[in-house]
Amino acid sequence: METQFAAYQGDFQGETAIWLKHGPYEAAALPQRGGNLILFRDTEKGFRYLREPAADEMDIFRESPGVFGIPILFPPNRYDGGNFSWDGKVYHLPVNEEATGNHLHGYMHHLAWVVDYIHADEYESVVVMTQRVREGHVYKQYFPFDFTIQLRYTLSIAGLQQQVTVTNDGQERMPNLLAFHTTINAPFVPGSVSDDYKVKFTIGKRRELNERMLPTGAFQPLSLEEELLKGEGVNPYFESLDNHYTACPQDGRNRMELTDTRTGDVLVYDVGTSYKHWMIWNNGACGKYFCPEPQMNLVNAPNITGEPAEEIGLIGLNPGEVWQETSRFYALKVN
Repeated sequence: METQFAAYQGDFQGETAIWLKHGPYEAAALPQRGGNLILFRDTEKGFRYLREPAADEMDIFRESPGVFGIPILFPPNRYDGGNFSWDGKVYHLPVNEEATGNHLHGYMHHLAWVVDYIHADEYESVVVMTQRVREGHVYKQYFPFDFTIQLRYTLSIAGLQQQVTVTNDGQERMPNLLAFHTTINAPFVPGSVSDDYKVKFTIGKRRELNERMLPTGAFQPLSLEEELLKGEGVNPYFESLDNHYTACPQDGRNRMELTDTRTGDVLVYDVGTSYKHWMIWNNGACGKYFCPEPQMNLVNAPNITGEPAEEIGLIGLNPGEVWQETSRFYALKVN
């Protein structure tokens, strides 16, 4: 049987969507809503791997797009008082988290993205979306550099691939601060419940965060469950999680593996080794979804001194330089 494939503009809950279909899989991105890859499904098995908004949740999604699909964070996480230092200058982001007095997550996941390319053939179905930040772009008031971010999503019989590219188009060195607030359904298998799931991560150490959710510079000992998290796996809702970890690749890969122990179905999220940190959040152990967030930089990294830039993910791009990383979702079956 020939593999069925398609890529086209359509609709998702009243929003413009770019739909990708390939074999058993389908995905959809919302270019007008932050370029968010809002769903990834196995239509033959009825699996919904990402938290996607239902029709009656669209207003919630529009208000809080960071907790559905795969929103891009640029810059990610928190910055002390909205300020960050870079190459002898201090830049100012709005304080948008009143409880901590910090800036949180940037605004890229709220903006409309340009669709540059849609294509499907027997090998893959593809969409490419882009932000080009120049004079007149709304982002210049937050992040005053000239740069381009490109998101390329490719669907094939191997699963879903994400490629993100950042290019410095300006005349000065710029910080490259980026993460994804990926929101995973657990359970993703119809008929399973949250207790059927275990997850493992390639985490290393846990960073201590203060009452404002900023790193103190210290590390905390891992609990028994956290040791299981980086070993044989543990239920993703074993306690309320909003924790920041160093990444520690295993077998050359930096990944999350989520297993349905009832059916043996496994979702692998292999994010690439450029992401030096993981943020893990489960919305108060809600039992429905959690966020394995691959993050390049330590929280508040530009304001941290005394730690190696490479270790904390404080990466810069010189004029004309390009950074790129590829992540992939794919399915396995055990037992």
